[in-house]
Amino acid sequence: MKNKNDSITLKDIAEALQLSIATVSKAVRDSHEISAATKKRVNEYAKKNRYRPNLMAQSLRNKNGRSIGVIIGAIPNNFFSQVLNGMESVTYQKNYHIIITQSLESVKREEKNLEHLTWRAVDGLLVSLSSETQSMDHFKKAHEMGIPIVFYDRVTDEIKTHQVVSDNIGGTYAGTKHLLDNGYRRIAHITSSPELFISRERLKGYELALQEQGIPVNPDYICYCNHGGKDLDEIESAIESLLQLKPRPDAILTASDRITIRTLAILKKKGIAIPRQLAIVGYSNFSAPEILSPELTTIKQPAYEMGRAAAELLIKLIEAKRPPVKFEKKVLPAELQVRESSLRRK
Repeated sequence: MKNKNDSITLKDIAEALQLSIATVSKAVRDSHEISAATKKRVNEYAKKNRYRPNLMAQSLRNKNGRSIGVIIGAIPNNFFSQVLNGMESVTYQKNYHIIITQSLESVKREEKNLEHLTWRAVDGLLVSLSSETQSMDHFKKAHEMGIPIVFYDRVTDEIKTHQVVSDNIGGTYAGTKHLLDNGYRRIAHITSSPELFISRERLKGYELALQEQGIPVNPDYICYCNHGGKDLDEIESAIESLLQLKPRPDAILTASDRITIRTLAILKKKGIAIPRQLAIVGYSNFSAPEILSPELTTIKQPAYEMGRAAAELLIKLIEAKRPPVKFEKKVLPAELQVRESSLRRK
């Protein structure tokens, strides 16, 4: 039994008024989908019974707390920091502020961050899934409560909403083809969790380039880092397993910013001459790859543009007077930037 000083939940209101939780959630968020009479009934009951988020929702409706929740992998990641810059270039102009949370590739942190953001009654969510995320139930629940969501980079097709991604297939295809054009034939691929949409797409691009050259895909040359490279040991283990193969790879294509930079560092620590003994091409938005030795060939994602596009689509959802009938999937081009680490030395 609740103490008289405790705040009630959406579920409590729904049960008391014999409404669905989704209807109650939309009513306290002033959704156009709910009639004025139902909104009045719900909000009067909520106020009378100390429903805490309702106070923040009232503030949002008075335009004093326009906020967007953002879930990212990690702020120190070069890619995500550029994405945030893109988001803020839009949200600042539109008079929204963003609340940033990090999953650090943990689904438990992701769930806790989502719970916090929904409690804060944010207007909408910009989400890049953690490498551990398999079930979408926590996001489905938020979506059913009427919270607008836009997924970017690491996305899911299980929830009907806008998505913003880079051309993952085209990026790894270009990187793999570049290595093939430079005479490399035993090309390994180190990627993130196979559960992630981007991992599967990037694997497709790698496989497509090999198949076009009549080179069979060797499963021994494909390594997964289930925590997205957050754990240095998983990258070291992947590289060690590749170096033990006979014949061992003559090139590596890496599929994320963190995996790319750490792979380069590990190979140098092991005394592997790059690119003479092992070439490397990798996804990376590192701000100055030319200062590395050797200069790093990268597949660069349009991170800033991705952040801008995701924020623009979310604000359109938030400010729409009617529910959208069509959702957009924006695919932005990735850019191969060739440098020393992948060029065949004469």
